[in-house]
Amino acid sequence: MSQGASTLVCAGCGTAPERSEPYPFACRNAGDDDVDHVIVRVLDPGQVRFPAAGGRAEPFAAYRGLLHSYHRAINGGLADEDFCALAGRLDERIASVDGHGFRRTPLRRDERLSDVLGFRAPGGVWVKDETGNVAGSHKGRHLMGVLLHLLVAERIGSTDPARRPELAIASCGNAALAAAVLARAADWPLRVFVPSDAAPGTVARLADLGADVSTCPRRPGQPGDPSCHRLRAELAGGAIPFTCQGNLNGLAIEGGETLGFELVAGLSAAGVALDHLVVQVGGGALATACINACTEAAALGAAAGVPQVHTVQTEGAHPLERAYELVRGTLPADPAAADIRAAVAAAARHRSDFMWPWESEPKSLAAGILDDETYDWRAVVEGMLRTGGRPVVVSEDQLGAAYRLGVQAGYPADATGTAGLAGLPELLESGAIAPEHTVAVLFTGIQRSGT
Repeated sequence: MSQGASTLVCAGCGTAPERSEPYPFACRNAGDDDVDHVIVRVLDPGQVRFPAAGGRAEPFAAYRGLLHSYHRAINGGLADEDFCALAGRLDERIASVDGHGFRRTPLRRDERLSDVLGFRAPGGVWVKDETGNVAGSHKGRHLMGVLLHLLVAERIGSTDPARRPELAIASCGNAALAAAVLARAADWPLRVFVPSDAAPGTVARLADLGADVSTCPRRPGQPGDPSCHRLRAELAGGAIPFTCQGNLNGLAIEGGETLGFELVAGLSAAGVALDHLVVQVGGGALATACINACTEAAALGAAAGVPQVHTVQTEGAHPLERAYELVRGTLPADPAAADIRAAVAAAARHRSDFMWPWESEPKSLAAGILDDETYDWRAVVEGMLRTGGRPVVVSEDQLGAAYRLGVQAGYPADATGTAGLAGLPELLESGAIAPEHTVAVLFTGIQRSGT
């Protein structure tokens, strides 16, 4: 196994972490300038392969050859069966905490949604349903990727299991719950920072799982999410970023890619070519993971191409849409791929000109995508520009209609989980999506009682 099969590099400044660095989650240059420093995982297509169809149902075993933690394990002296055993034991412990571990989640063409929205064969709406995932959302996938890296570091002797630093996360709900389940399964201490309007049921469940929860009220004159401010202070004190924000922990993205790999594999098995992918965006990690997964799958020959990627945000806060329009404004009328790469790279060197906290306190029915900033904006903007997709900003009425439609179709998703569906009517009306096209949406979070 070559050392170069999977490598890490900062997409903003090009700096690579030392191979011996046990926690290579953020660029060491972050905070010194206005560059958007984000560690990304780069695979060498000549040294990895997309797994064959019909493989294992456990995503972190099925797609292990595409994970940085796997290559670190192999290069650290572990065998393939050692990594599978480590991932399997962790999955069993997760199941003991949450009732089940990670498994391939459902993907199907939804006849009801396709008919109601006016799609016609051979097109239609395909739904990837993550509501039955660990802790009830896709967030656990992101964090499982991080946790595997941490456990591999211990197994190969890079870190001391007896001196584990605290894990820390800022979240209003699903990510915090997933973090608490995984931390409990690994017997790892976790600090959670939540906003003052976090659901009482969520806070109670976090405490039941053993997390140390801190409520963070907004302060007058302080821009941005107060829980994120507290998180950054905790990280500065030595905590590990156990978060779904790629700028704080770049390895959170590849765990989420397992969802995208499943999407590609499932459609390929059904003989379906995906024309469009519509993703709801808060912090941007999910959209980034899906874009990366589709791009890598195409590079490895598992898909004919990359679908057009569209994103959905609410009127309550849409910093990604703002950044997209600003970057697009720097491009020529008919940009080539090189123009897009150059424009996005230039924007990433001047982050504060393109991405900054939403000026007012965001509010929406889809509370889970109300991030003050789209932390993983760069990759998502580039993905939309490169594939010909675009951002959609939806109203509360549109969010409510999509939620009701999802419930009527039999999905137990909440309004955040169905928010991607809310963008489809506008995309159809504008002609960006045609009725004969094939579209995928992600239902990402389960409806919880009391929320």
